[in-house]
Amino acid sequence: MRYFIHLSYDGSRYHGWQIQPNGISIEGEIERCLSTLLGAPVDIVGAGRTDAGVHARHMVAHFDVEEPVADTSQLTYKLNRMLPPDIRIEKTESVADDMHARFSAKWRKYHYYVSFKATPFNRQYTWLCHYDLDFQLMNEAARMLLEYKDFACFCKSHTDVKTTLCDVVEAEWVKTGDSEWFFVIKANRFLRNMVRAVVGTLVEVGRHRMTLEQFRSVIEGKSRCQAGESMPANALFLEEITY
Repeated sequence: MRYFIHLSYDGSRYHGWQIQPNGISIEGEIERCLSTLLGAPVDIVGAGRTDAGVHARHMVAHFDVEEPVADTSQLTYKLNRMLPPDIRIEKTESVADDMHARFSAKWRKYHYYVSFKATPFNRQYTWLCHYDLDFQLMNEAARMLLEYKDFACFCKSHTDVKTTLCDVVEAEWVKTGDSEWFFVIKANRFLRNMVRAVVGTLVEVGRHRMTLEQFRSVIEGKSRCQAGESMPANALFLEEITY
């Protein structure tokens, strides 16, 4: 029997989603609690692998068990009692055996949050910007992302990915207040470190340190060293996964 778990988490104190040999992970915490509650070792498969410090408002993972779970609502309740408070299971549901948390996902959406005013409440979850940004120009550059499929220039070097092709269908900067913006990007898949590298390169455009033509050349050049720096992880949220 296969089950999906829908969850959210604050990634601040974790070494990412994936189990690490020398650090705590979201995957590891959930597997520990599931195995205890179900009385047998349980492996889970996530829809993706967020990096250290990255958060999720909606992550999905699946697990398989020999016997049906008698009450998925009760399992969700018990998981939330056992898990640390920075991981929250929203729902556990039975799915078809051919449903896969990673490979069945059609779209993934990330937000990157930027603020120009420091407050006690946003310091953990936004990137505090200390200079002006030209968001109109940044949005012109962001729209170029929809014209391309190969995003090797935004992929972390020396990774074992088999392809750097992604289908980006949404990329836009959105203003949410007098001093707050977020970047939304939606695609069928993302490369390791891709969103933070895209944002870092768009910031170069917004600071007028890279032209639109240069931004296009970065994408077409397919070299990570030509793109902007990787932005801090604390402002990145996995917002939504669609099946």
